[in-house]
Amino acid sequence: MLRKSILILFSWLLVNSLVHAVLTIEITQGSESAQPIAIIPFAWKGKGVPPASIKNIVAADLQRSGQFSPLPNKDLISHPHDGAQVNYQTWRSLNVGYLVVGKIQAEADGSFQVEFQLLDVFKGQQLAGYSIRSLKSGLRRTAHHISDIIYKTVTGEEGAFNTHISYITVTRNRNNKKRYQLAIADADGYNEKIIYNSPQPLMSPSWSPDGTRLAYVSFLSGRPEIFVQNIFSAKKERLTSFKGLNSAPRWSPDGKYIALTLSKDGNPEIYIMNVNSRKLTRITRSYAIDTEAEWLPDSSGLIFTSDRGGSPQLYEVKLNRYRVINRPKRLTFEGNYNSRPSVSSDGRYIAMVHRTQGKFRIAVLERATQHFNVLTKGKLDESPSFAPNGRMIIYATEEKHRGILSAVSVDGRARQRLSFKKGDVREPVWSPYKVNK
Repeated sequence: MLRKSILILFSWLLVNSLVHAVLTIEITQGSESAQPIAIIPFAWKGKGVPPASIKNIVAADLQRSGQFSPLPNKDLISHPHDGAQVNYQTWRSLNVGYLVVGKIQAEADGSFQVEFQLLDVFKGQQLAGYSIRSLKSGLRRTAHHISDIIYKTVTGEEGAFNTHISYITVTRNRNNKKRYQLAIADADGYNEKIIYNSPQPLMSPSWSPDGTRLAYVSFLSGRPEIFVQNIFSAKKERLTSFKGLNSAPRWSPDGKYIALTLSKDGNPEIYIMNVNSRKLTRITRSYAIDTEAEWLPDSSGLIFTSDRGGSPQLYEVKLNRYRVINRPKRLTFEGNYNSRPSVSSDGRYIAMVHRTQGKFRIAVLERATQHFNVLTKGKLDESPSFAPNGRMIIYATEEKHRGILSAVSVDGRARQRLSFKKGDVREPVWSPYKVNK
């Protein structure tokens, strides 16, 4: 069952091709409990038109989180640019809880000074206020940084707007031959950068915890091999090239080890490799397929997929100093197919691919309560990956017979879709906080 499903998913990855086009971001569902917030267009102090709409970027970030409901431009009853200009009573009549005002100042050296204030409308006071210097090329990141500040000030949790995603795309060259690309982009899909091009398939990207490297599977030699590549220098090195399967690399939280699947001894098993010494430690021993290992945040164990019980399910094995201390324990019992685990940064949730009524969807298991919740409604949803704050899950899905990316909140209340006008994109993985592109 697992062998067949892996082949189905792998074949789907290779079916379509991507032609670079304008990215479309669509909010497909919001949360009824979202906080109303008014974001005023930032005042522009410079020549010509402003280089970026900070207001629009911040509003889109906050709306996608599912925690906020930005007021439409047509409903903005005034346009103050400083807290001293705000008539709180007027805004209270709209039942708006928070107000964001700001300005962009063009500087003589070509940089920009971005100032903003977050105001509590009902208390009539400022909650946060910052002045941020930015280059033109960094204005989108500045806007994401503002979104993170607003999100944390209001919710008490870290935002994840100023982070990145990595994914695999497939393009066709002038001779109509496929080119496989490893890409990174901002968390909202903008500012794409191609890290590696290959004429052969690429799979399973995985971020190092410091955000400087990606591990991935390449078929450049005609068979699967695992590589590690620096995203800044483009320097890459081959990590494994054993006979048989080399797949599913995942970095340990301290960045010193990588969990991976090897079949060098005849059967797919989970191993841990010391990245520096290349020393291998075998974790599983089974006649079944053991694959897709994912680390717990404190490195105390691995969650992985195995069909040792007759169908693909998730199992947990405890570790002490990267060595096994117990027999694998089965975690999932809902249905006859659960695979591709992703663990939230606090270890509270496990996202997975769950099959129900013949369709592959994203589900979440809360570890403490064992509460199981199917979050998506697609036919072929796969490759879930948590945002570093654990609030959203990005995943690959299909729309009109092509691959796109979607995201859903961990409670299923907020949804968004990221797609190109043409082509296919797959295997997204959300970065840690430390990436600084």
